[in-house]
Amino acid sequence: MSTSPPRRGEPLRRVLIVGASLAAVHAIEALRQHGYEGEIALVGAEPHLAYDRPPLSKEALRAGPDLAALLLKEPAWYTAQSVDLHLGRPAVALDTLRREVTVECGLSLAYDGLVIASGSTARAVGDGNRPFRVLRSVADAADLHARLVPGRHLVVIGAGFVGLEVAATAREMGLDVSVVELAPAPLARVLGDEAGAWFTHHHAGNGVDLHFGTSLEYIETGPRGTTLRLRDGTVLQADLVVGGIGATPATDWLAGSGVRLSDGVVCDPSLATSVPGVVAAGDVARWYNALFDESMRIEQWSNAVQQGRRAALTLLGCTDPFAPVPYLWSDQFDAKMRFVGRANAAQDVRTIQLGDASMVTLFGRDGVLRGALCVNAPRQLARYRQAIRDRVAWCDALTPA
Repeated sequence: MSTSPPRRGEPLRRVLIVGASLAAVHAIEALRQHGYEGEIALVGAEPHLAYDRPPLSKEALRAGPDLAALLLKEPAWYTAQSVDLHLGRPAVALDTLRREVTVECGLSLAYDGLVIASGSTARAVGDGNRPFRVLRSVADAADLHARLVPGRHLVVIGAGFVGLEVAATAREMGLDVSVVELAPAPLARVLGDEAGAWFTHHHAGNGVDLHFGTSLEYIETGPRGTTLRLRDGTVLQADLVVGGIGATPATDWLAGSGVRLSDGVVCDPSLATSVPGVVAAGDVARWYNALFDESMRIEQWSNAVQQGRRAALTLLGCTDPFAPVPYLWSDQFDAKMRFVGRANAAQDVRTIQLGDASMVTLFGRDGVLRGALCVNAPRQLARYRQAIRDRVAWCDALTPA
């Protein structure tokens, strides 16, 4: 990628960013760093400035969220960057012909360039009338923290990354915790059976009650809590139920706008959308990653940072493709899981390090290294990330360093 400020035929006068998110903050930063001196307006659905979300399922959930400590940038930073803030006003419509975004209060905001960084929302569990809570915002974290009382029984529906992190945090806080998951093992769909078995052993060893290969059949709430009946006949009595079955891209406000949608906002390799002058970044963006010859949408911290910056450069005229090696992490009890690349559709899977405290598993496809899972093995992570970027042959990747 070129580090010099990209050029553009028509200078931008006003950039509008929808979503007070991590991607948005880095888009603002990149615009100013690359010489953009026009107006910037930021629309956010929540009443808060952009804040860091990974701690919500860990430190902030355990101690109670401190919004001031979670903020990505202090209020003074937005003033210094001359950002016009519209917080607590979710976008409800986009008119790409008039180049205007309408927010909930009815106000229409004009733009020359638009960054869609509206993120994602927690996927609803069941019919929406059940007493399930989710963890997606600082308000959710505050609500859950108040209810996570030692000795109570928490049931988590879904064994994805957030569900497992909530389960681990609650268990460390002294709660009894049960996890219910339709798949036969946690994370198996993402990382494979052996990784699923490792995380099963890890959570069970820390006292989490696990129910895999089953789903919720019946739920009833009464004065003594919630009764859940699973399809395998198990009955659980819960004081609190949290749904953790993933998230969906926040694109409802784009209906009828002409922006192409398909499990997110569809982008070309430079993060430009189907509409001129409109780019997307973060959880909401689906783009073609040439390094993996794949269209992908990634809900991870580092991706939001990189995409926010690249989307801003695209508005300024950069056409370089965005083709990173994806990186994600998850901390559960004392397991620090780090993953680089992609594991989906792997033709070759090889675990080269396995123990109670750590594991390293490699994923290959079409004869090259495609992904690497490292649990409590930080030294190996950088090596495999570079090897994936260099498209190292599968057989060479298996050779010890």
